[in-house]
Amino acid sequence: MSINEAFDSLPDMAAFACVVEAGSFSAAARKMGLSPSAVSRQIARLEALLRVRLLERSTRKLRLTEAGQAAHLRCQAMLAAAREVLALSDTASAEPQGLLRISCPKAIARQLVHPLVPAFLRRYPQVDLQMVVTDRALDLFDESIDLAIRVTDTPPPGLAGRPLFKLRHLLCASPAYLAAHGGGPAHPRELAAHACLYLGEDERDRHWRFRRGAEEPTVRVSGRYVANHSEMRLEGALADLGIASLPEFCARAALRSGALLPVLDDWEHLTDYAGMLWLLYPSQRYQAPKLRVWIDHLVAGLAVDTDDTHGPSKT
Repeated sequence: MSINEAFDSLPDMAAFACVVEAGSFSAAARKMGLSPSAVSRQIARLEALLRVRLLERSTRKLRLTEAGQAAHLRCQAMLAAAREVLALSDTASAEPQGLLRISCPKAIARQLVHPLVPAFLRRYPQVDLQMVVTDRALDLFDESIDLAIRVTDTPPPGLAGRPLFKLRHLLCASPAYLAAHGGGPAHPRELAAHACLYLGEDERDRHWRFRRGAEEPTVRVSGRYVANHSEMRLEGALADLGIASLPEFCARAALRSGALLPVLDDWEHLTDYAGMLWLLYPSQRYQAPKLRVWIDHLVAGLAVDTDDTHGPSKT
């Protein structure tokens, strides 16, 4: 392909990225201020230039071909780069403003992030914040998410990221419960004889996994109270209902006061909700001011919140 062909095809590449993002020719045409037939011609022209089929069309939806998926990643990056160029004049001096959409798991949102929001909104009066609280890993591009807070040891490709600290999960119970049950289990397999408070969203949640050295036992637990909310499991443990599986940050205050005691704390409790806590956001060299100040505020606030002898180690 000659340099002139490459230059001439840039509008068609941008149209292709817009069609995929919008989900249809008509929706893309509305965004671009063109007719659907004009957008269709642009895609046909690009397919002819590349000599591959990019989209499979049906009456209901569009589907990317394998070649289309590869082309879309590159066209999307090209469009993002163009937007960065246009935003250059704003990034250095603009006042943070506009809507920030943040995705965050439920327990982390409620107990770690939400307490930091009021001070942020007072400091930046032109920024609005929308929290999308879910344990699902949302697609940042499809859901128009500016930043995701996610527990993962393998951040997805195509996103920029910043690791915060390691999140631990642990077991704890009230002194009264442990006293009534012989002081608690000495080995994970003894949990089968105890009342356990677990997540319960699917069958895997009642199979607790542990690691200590070469040992990695899995124990199927049971109990009379199951809740997919960490604060409710915490309150259940405080009410002597059994041994609860909890994020360390959720149990921290109760452990400090002695209202709860750690159980099997010489074992690592392995769950899908333990691992590195990451800030993830679309990979852009120049961040919008609203995103940059939110990241700084979040990092500073969480560093203070976790800087104690009981907190997770910082990285």
